[in-house]
Amino acid sequence: MKSVDELARKMVGAISRENTPTSSNTEQANALLGASHCSICGGLGYIRLDVPLEHPDFGKLFPCACRAAEIRERRTEALRSVSNLAALDRFTFETFRPEGQGLSPDRQRNLRWAYDLACAYAVHPEGWLVLRGGYGCGKTHLAAAIANACVVQGVSVLFLTVPDLLDHLRASFSPSASQTYDERFEEVRTAPLLILDDLGIEQSTPWALEKLFQLLNYRYMNRLPTVITTNHALEEMEPRLRSRLADSDLVQLVTILAPDYRQAGMEQTHSELNTLPLYAEMTFGSFDLRQRSLPREQYDNLRRALEIAQTYAEQPAGWLFFTGMYGCGKTHLAAAIANERVRLGHPALFIVVPDLLDHLRATFNPQSPVSYDKRFEEVRRAPFLVLDDLGTESATPWAQEKLYQLFNYRYVAQLPTVITTAKAVEDLDAKLRTRLLDARRCQIFALTVPPYLGGATRPKAGRRAKKKR
Repeated sequence: MKSVDELARKMVGAISRENTPTSSNTEQANALLGASHCSICGGLGYIRLDVPLEHPDFGKLFPCACRAAEIRERRTEALRSVSNLAALDRFTFETFRPEGQGLSPDRQRNLRWAYDLACAYAVHPEGWLVLRGGYGCGKTHLAAAIANACVVQGVSVLFLTVPDLLDHLRASFSPSASQTYDERFEEVRTAPLLILDDLGIEQSTPWALEKLFQLLNYRYMNRLPTVITTNHALEEMEPRLRSRLADSDLVQLVTILAPDYRQAGMEQTHSELNTLPLYAEMTFGSFDLRQRSLPREQYDNLRRALEIAQTYAEQPAGWLFFTGMYGCGKTHLAAAIANERVRLGHPALFIVVPDLLDHLRATFNPQSPVSYDKRFEEVRRAPFLVLDDLGTESATPWAQEKLYQLFNYRYVAQLPTVITTAKAVEDLDAKLRTRLLDARRCQIFALTVPPYLGGATRPKAGRRAKKKR
C-alpha cells in the first residue's frame, strides 16, 4: 500500500505533467509545492499527522508551515476581492495622517481622536461606528483602513458605497443577474462586518429608504458590527434611520472637524466667534470653592456645582444649565468645562449670547466676508457649545426667533450644550423654556452663592472636588 506522501507527490507530478503547456497551469501546480529546502515536507508543501488509525485526521494532508505566509497572502487577497477593497488597498492606518494638514490644534486633536477610535475598532470590531464629516475630511480613508486591517486579520468584510449597494440590489431584478435579489440582500445584511460609505448621498426614493431601513434594522436588532460614513447630521436623516443611528448603547458617533484635505491651508475656524481663549485661566484647578467665606449650605451648593461640571466635562450628554446671580461662578464653571474638553482633544465653542447675535447681524452687511447661513451653521452644528449670559441680549422678535431656532436644532440633534443665565427660568422666553425644562435632555442647577468679591481663598479645587469627611 502506497504511503500518503507518495500519493501526494504523484498528485503534484500529475498536475504538473498534465498542464505543462500553459503557464497558468504551471503556476497552479507550483502552488501545491512547498519550499525546496524545507526539512519538514521536503518541498512537497503538505504533511500528514502522525496520529492513530481511528483519529479523524488520519490520512489527511495539511499545508506545511513553510507555506504559512503564502496561504495568509492568498487568503488576504481572496478576502480583499470579496470585500470590494481592490481599489482601496492604499487606504491604511499607515498612510493616514492623523495630524492633518495645516489644522488648528483643536482640530488636530479631534482628528487624532477619530484616528485612535478607528484603530481600536479595527482590533475589536464591535457595535457600530459612525464617522461623520465634510467631504475630504478623512472618514472614508479611516473606514477603508478599518476594512483593510480586518482583512489582514482574517475577518470577512464587505465594503460598499450606499449608491453602489442600491444599484447592485436593483440589478438583481434583471433576468440575467448572477444572483437573485434575496441572495444579494442576504449577503449584505448578514456580512460579519459591513462598511457603508457615504450614507445620505443616495437618491431618497421610498424604495431606497425602505431597503436601507431593512438592512440597518436587521443589523441593529442582531447587533452586527457596522461602520458608516456620512456627510449629514443625524437630524437630516430619515427618522427611522436616525432612530437606529442615535442609539448610544450600540452606536459610537464620531464627528470629524477637519476640512477637505485637498484645500489644506484654507481652513476656516471659529476664530472670530470663539472667545474661549479669553477664558483660558478659568479651569477646574483655578475654581475657588470659598470654603472660608461661605456658610456651610452655600459651600455645599458650590461644591456640588463643581462636581456636576467636572462629571459633565468628562462625558457630556444632553444640556447643562447653570443659573445664578452675576459673579457667582457659573461662567467660570462653563469655561472650565469647555477648557477641559479642549484639553481632552475635543473642539469647544464658547460665546456670549449678545456677541453671537451681533455676529449674526453683521453678516447682513454687504461687505461681510461670511454669509449669515454659514455663520449660523457654525454655531448650531458645533459639536460642543457654551452659550454664556442668556437673557442679557436685546429681546427683539428677531433675536428671540434666532435663539429658538438655535436651541431647537440642538435640542432635536441632542448636541451637548452648556448654558448660563442670571435670570430665573420662568423669566426666559416661553419657547426656550419648553426646551430647557425637559428633564430628559437638560439638567438645571441653581447656584445659590453670592457674588465673589475676592480676598482670602482656600487652596484650589484641583482636578476633582473633595468631599469633606
